[in-house]
Amino acid sequence: MFAAAAATLRELAQNPKHVGSDKLGFTGVLHTWGRTLSYHPHLHFLVPGGALSQNGEHWLPSRVDFFVPVKAASVLYRAKFLDALAPSDLADQARQAVGDKDWVVHSRAVGDGRQALRYLAPYVYRVALSNRRLVNCEPGPDGLGRVTFTYRPSGSRRSRRMTVTAEEFIRRFLQHVLPSGLQKVRHYGFAHPRHHTDWEWLQMLVTVTLQEVYVLLVTAKPTPVPHPPTCPNCGAPLTFVGFVPAAKGRGDWPDTS
Repeated sequence: MFAAAAATLRELAQNPKHVGSDKLGFTGVLHTWGRTLSYHPHLHFLVPGGALSQNGEHWLPSRVDFFVPVKAASVLYRAKFLDALAPSDLADQARQAVGDKDWVVHSRAVGDGRQALRYLAPYVYRVALSNRRLVNCEPGPDGLGRVTFTYRPSGSRRSRRMTVTAEEFIRRFLQHVLPSGLQKVRHYGFAHPRHHTDWEWLQMLVTVTLQEVYVLLVTAKPTPVPHPPTCPNCGAPLTFVGFVPAAKGRGDWPDTS
């Protein structure tokens, strides 16, 4: 999913009608659950509105309210994703099940990105269900446990309740536990740490390209504050009173040769 989506963004952004370069920098976040803990794996990408030129000396901005066409992205992503499954035994099953269906790709402008970061943060640092959404856990009439939790239907601001068996609740919850080593947040292009991007220079380049005023703030590095030793019992700072030399002969060791 990550590889197909990243390749789709780069290929469409390379078109001069959209951006004109594939040197993007973006971050992807994996999200696996729906509102009722259903299994719904999909990706969220946070993409700056532009790209670096091929020589890396210019910033090529996209339109303010448009990045790449979503209809073309859905068709291209579907093809790349199904091709990526070709070496596996799932390729034929996937093509028969969803090969002819429309795939959903959504894209919209979110300003400076802070709102998108707040939206994606819970997917990174939280699990599929928080404790505050758990309403009740009790045994059922058939001897099986019952778990009730709240959820908010899509397009509604009012929360509703859903009750499932304990076994079904555990199944829904555990299917969102990622395999060991699977990285759910991935960076691409100049957003990747190995790119060693000079962010101060990039900020200046974007600002100048957009014909805005760039202000460089130069601040001195803070002087490190020395931390005196503290008492291991009460934690209060220790006060130096004087130096007591070691007792005579304390460091003399017997000759064992």
